[in-house]
Amino acid sequence: MHTDSMTPENQKRHFAVALTADFFNAQGNLQFRDVGLSVLERQPGMEIVPMKVFHQCVKAEQLQGMQAAILMEAGVDKHTVSDSKDLLALARFGVGYNDVDVQACTEADVVFFTAAGGVDYSMAEATVGWMISLGHRFRMKDQLVRTGNWDQAPQYVGIELRDRTFGTIGFGGIGRATVRLLKGFGMAQPLAFDPYCDPVIAHQYGVELVSLDELMRRSDFVSIHCPLNENTRNLVGRRELALMQPEAFLINTARGGIVDEDALFDVLEAGRIAGAALDVFVGEPFDQPHRVSVLNNVLLAPHAVGLTHEIYRDIGKAVCEGMVDVALGRRPHSVINPEVFDRPGFQQKWARLQL
Repeated sequence: MHTDSMTPENQKRHFAVALTADFFNAQGNLQFRDVGLSVLERQPGMEIVPMKVFHQCVKAEQLQGMQAAILMEAGVDKHTVSDSKDLLALARFGVGYNDVDVQACTEADVVFFTAAGGVDYSMAEATVGWMISLGHRFRMKDQLVRTGNWDQAPQYVGIELRDRTFGTIGFGGIGRATVRLLKGFGMAQPLAFDPYCDPVIAHQYGVELVSLDELMRRSDFVSIHCPLNENTRNLVGRRELALMQPEAFLINTARGGIVDEDALFDVLEAGRIAGAALDVFVGEPFDQPHRVSVLNNVLLAPHAVGLTHEIYRDIGKAVCEGMVDVALGRRPHSVINPEVFDRPGFQQKWARLQL
């Protein structure tokens, strides 16, 4: 997908953006309806270069001659950026970056940014959908019809969102969008555990900031919306799960590893909590059923519960606008390593590679 309408002047100075191979199907066509590439195509001097082979970690040779790359699922390590004389920017097509060595990017004078904000509405809507599905026990009621057990319906009486308490672990964009969507359901005041949240912001959203223990004890729906890092790995473990109410539900659309999966399986199997909805898992992806699949009180998705045509459009627009910003000498939004802008090596490269 190369831009063919470049003038001789632009051919001398262009900005090549590579896309990892998982953007494309076996026929070389985009897998998704709209990933925002029109933003790049409208900018003179921009070139879109598909990678031919997918690697779990991008190879340095795949970035030869590239000024930038947009990563779908592929990660980045120090070898990826080992030859970065022309490489200026990397962007995640999404918000998670636990498989990107940000320090290596900085040391290689490469700015790394994400599409923060582009996923907020879709993930919030999916979270609310799962809350309703869990509370009303949609999965079990569906199975009663499919298995001809209509008379067992009284065993699966659900709960409403009305008067219940929503607790979010992490109060960034997705948590805030979820709280906004829940305002029409007549719920109690929402809770949030987020050591980094400005209390003024929490007050603006009508959210009470509490400790993790208090959130686990008081919430009817515990929903995880924080990144996976050294501070959040196994943040919700056996002790925290034991604090939950018997009628409470846990939802994880963030990252596998934030919740101790062994502990969660045990409390779900024992009926110690009412249920869970899980979109993310340790060791994903996998080609065999996850062990929680045998449980009737869980809803599952393959890290895809929030995937919509709209989310791809919004993510793509955000990332591609960020690439145009870099190419034109402007700082993009959602930069993860802003200290790179103070590095002389980056500044020299940026001046040389701007359109």
